[in-house]
Amino acid sequence: MVQEAGTHSILDIFRVVGPDDASDYNTVRPVTAEEARKLLGTDKLTHAHVFKDFECLPRSRWIGRCAVLHDDEGNPQEIHFWGHSGD
Repeated sequence: MVQEAGTHSILDIFRVVGPDDASDYNTVRPVTAEEARKLLGTDKLTHAHVFKDFECLPRSRWIGRCAVLHDDEGNPQEIHFWGHSGD
C-alpha cells in the first residue's frame, strides 16, 4: 500500500525543484530570496521566522517547501522542511 499511497511524510519527496521548474507531486520547492524579501522583508530567514511568519508562504498539497535558516550573523545553519503530504 505504501508504494501506491506513499508514507505521508518527507519520505515521499523525490526531488527538489528550481524556481523556474513546475511543481509536481512529490517535490519540494525552496523559498527563493525574492519570495522571502517580498513576503517577509528579508532574504536571511532565521529560526524565529518559522512559527511566526511562515504561514504567509504559498503551499499546496503533496508539494513540500523548504527554507535555509540563518544564525544571528547571517550564516546558513539548517534547512527547514514543511508541507502537506496526503489527506
